[in-house]
Amino acid sequence: MSDAPGDALHYREICELVDLLDRGEVTSRQLTEATLDRIATVDERLGAYAFVAPEEALAQAAESDERRKADATRGPLDGIPLAIKDIYDKRGWRTEAGMAVRSGQIATSTATVVERLDAAGAVIVGKVHTTEGVYTEHTPPFRAPLNPWDADRWVGVSSSGSGVAPVAGLCYGALGSDTGGSIRMPSASNGATGLKPTWGRVSRAGVVELAATLDHVGPICRSARDAGLILGAIAGADPRDPTASLRPVPEFAATTPASLSGVRIGIDPEWSYRDVSIDVEKAHREAEQVLRDLGAELTPITLPDPTEAITDWFGVCAVQTARAHRGLYPEHKDSYGPALSELIDRGIAMSGIEYDELLLRRLIFKGQMEAALAQVDTVLIPAMSFIAPPVAKMIRMDDETTAGVHRFTVPFTLSQLPTITFPGGFTTTEAGNPFPVGLQMVGSAFDERRLVDVVGAFQAATPWNKQHPDL
Repeated sequence: MSDAPGDALHYREICELVDLLDRGEVTSRQLTEATLDRIATVDERLGAYAFVAPEEALAQAAESDERRKADATRGPLDGIPLAIKDIYDKRGWRTEAGMAVRSGQIATSTATVVERLDAAGAVIVGKVHTTEGVYTEHTPPFRAPLNPWDADRWVGVSSSGSGVAPVAGLCYGALGSDTGGSIRMPSASNGATGLKPTWGRVSRAGVVELAATLDHVGPICRSARDAGLILGAIAGADPRDPTASLRPVPEFAATTPASLSGVRIGIDPEWSYRDVSIDVEKAHREAEQVLRDLGAELTPITLPDPTEAITDWFGVCAVQTARAHRGLYPEHKDSYGPALSELIDRGIAMSGIEYDELLLRRLIFKGQMEAALAQVDTVLIPAMSFIAPPVAKMIRMDDETTAGVHRFTVPFTLSQLPTITFPGGFTTTEAGNPFPVGLQMVGSAFDERRLVDVVGAFQAATPWNKQHPDL
């Protein structure tokens, strides 16, 4: 584990690069060339990228540098090398979504969020790997990325490449997506900062669907401030996606509050300390003290029991996934891996009455969660019950591991509420490697700005998001 040296551009945060670019100390072309060189050097081992587009990236960088010379920059993302998960359409690029049945499929249009990154002047260097159909398994012919801290540890799913690339210095931020934890699990497993917005905050037009009312589009970065800058660029209403909210998008600042005075942060001991590992509880309690020192008021609250909601999430996901794949499945079932097939078959088998019961229980749980969160400004909970387990344990998860992975994630996709995941400490694995411990801050609907500010203040006062793997 190391702190980034002053000249290690590949580990700088976006907010730092904005100043360097504005002062003329670095150009977008230099950033892009350094990123492409690092991908060529490091990613053969890690396997974060599905493919890289160096010529397009360098052309975008050149355009950004010309805009800067003309004093016509488009905002804080102008000239910043980013990556996108391989579920986002970009005209002329493959969109394979980790599925053998989609191999070689070329997009004929561009996802709204990618258009918005282009409009913001970002340099999109390529696409990063995801699991099959945005679910749980990496299947042939696609590669599973390796965790940059410990190759024998789980990398998280399904935004696996999006979680690895920023942490390994292979881009400065990446678009991920989250249906049951797929921004939060990779962020916790790799030591990244991932922002899952409120459902509807960001358009899903041009994005490969897993389960429509559970799918959330959001960024994975190195800091809360960086995640806010990307969310600010991609969020907002979209005529191509009528479910995208008409609410105005807040301005996400590049600066961090010096104090959290007056901020009420909820703590539910039953959620935060029951059946979690020693490492997770230690990081959680130490984070509480940091937040108190910053002036926050920590308040005991009671969140609704998530047990039934976790089970219901699988049913909702199954039915909506079956609908999303109805043009391919079961005709091409032989091309599907076992996990995705099992999920779709479950959805096909569910009756309308059973599904309606799930939807009613979902609405009740969502209302209960919103009522609990209304008592405070944010809630601090773990990201997972434990640090990322060994890869071998995650191939076919047992019930205990499944519960520990989903306990802190699926309740907030089911209720569609925003959360931000961030490294809250470090531990050491059995192999002697330093390894991140993930925490999570939850907010009320459309309160992403507060989440970014609270975690931004925490990160300004702690070293955890500034640690980097030795690669």
